[in-house]
Amino acid sequence: MKTPFARRTHDTQCTIEIEHSEDHLHAHVELDDQSDLRPGDRVKVHGAPIRVSFGQRLTLRRPATVERAGWLERQWTKVTARFELAELYEVSFSPRRIL
Repeated sequence: MKTPFARRTHDTQCTIEIEHSEDHLHAHVELDDQSDLRPGDRVKVHGAPIRVSFGQRLTLRRPATVERAGWLERQWTKVTARFELAELYEVSFSPRRIL
């Protein structure tokens, strides 16, 4: 019997693309099994930390573990995400206060 707190996991492989240049600073992970990730799910990429110097672009393969959120955690993530998004609205990039 499933509980609302249960998490299911499965292992897969992934491709990691990292770029640290004048034009881009990003890290993307693509899972081989094309898992449909939903709120509350977690992905852990295994292996040593990756360091990319300025001007480099790197693509690697690593194993990964996908951990699925249970129903209750998925609902909690959806509710709290709205509040976290609202925090972003409070950020201002202007050098002075707007009246």
